[in-house]
Amino acid sequence: MQKQRGGNRSTDVRGKYERASLKYGRKPGAPTTDRDDDRAKSFVQKRRLNKIEKDIHKDTIRLNKYIANSGICSRREADELITQGLVLVNGKVVQEMGYQVEKTDKVVFDGQNITPEKPVYILLNKPKGYISTTKDDKARKTVMDLVSNASPYRVFPVGRLDRSTTGVILLTNDGHMTKKLTHPSFDSKKIYHVTLDKKLTNEDMRLIVEGIRLEEGIATIDQISFIEGKPKNEIGMEISIGWNRVIRRIFQRLGYEVEALDRVMFAGMTKKNIKRGHWRILTDLEVNTLKML
Repeated sequence: MQKQRGGNRSTDVRGKYERASLKYGRKPGAPTTDRDDDRAKSFVQKRRLNKIEKDIHKDTIRLNKYIANSGICSRREADELITQGLVLVNGKVVQEMGYQVEKTDKVVFDGQNITPEKPVYILLNKPKGYISTTKDDKARKTVMDLVSNASPYRVFPVGRLDRSTTGVILLTNDGHMTKKLTHPSFDSKKIYHVTLDKKLTNEDMRLIVEGIRLEEGIATIDQISFIEGKPKNEIGMEISIGWNRVIRRIFQRLGYEVEALDRVMFAGMTKKNIKRGHWRILTDLEVNTLKML
């Protein structure tokens, strides 16, 4: 999607994000049904979770797998670290190949404690009425309630969607990935489908393109357009800044109320084929794509 700083565009943003999502979907014309797809996805996800569950319930784990599961390196590279005497278990250097580590053991590499928690990446299509936190003092529903059976590990939402906003959100236990995707210097593209209480005028669209002043500064967007085939109160917006409720505040400044806000794309991932309130585990290809961003 090209960056735009002026003029009105009739580009169908919605069409673009839907076409882009086909990269990971079923090929057009394939004979399988939606029910077949759901069964296949369910089977694959169960296999992945079963593998994780087996690792968790084992009393011991090979040292190289312990290191690899921590996300530091591959199992083969872990073997090299072990043979070079760079790994300590309970304060002692271990160079034995195939050494079994117990869960209570303390493993140190490069002066840092490591844990064998395998990274998990969950893509959720968040419904309205849930907040994007791990817990809430007011006992309100959180996204954690929706993914409670998705992983044996504790995961955290990457970024936030406010309670009234729906759409795609990532949850993971990968701290490095979370920091990368939420850091202000990272150009994390997000596309929203905005429904306003009235039609957006061309003049106000021009003002949004030029930038709206908010408390934090000038709020700039990457692209905005009317959605082809939809009323003029339905807008597609691509934005990189992560200010709190920024889209709602942009339109409020111009006298509009956002009636519905749906995030349809985040860091290249879409909610296509994920029903509202449902989730799926990211594929290895999708995880690798995120790591290369």
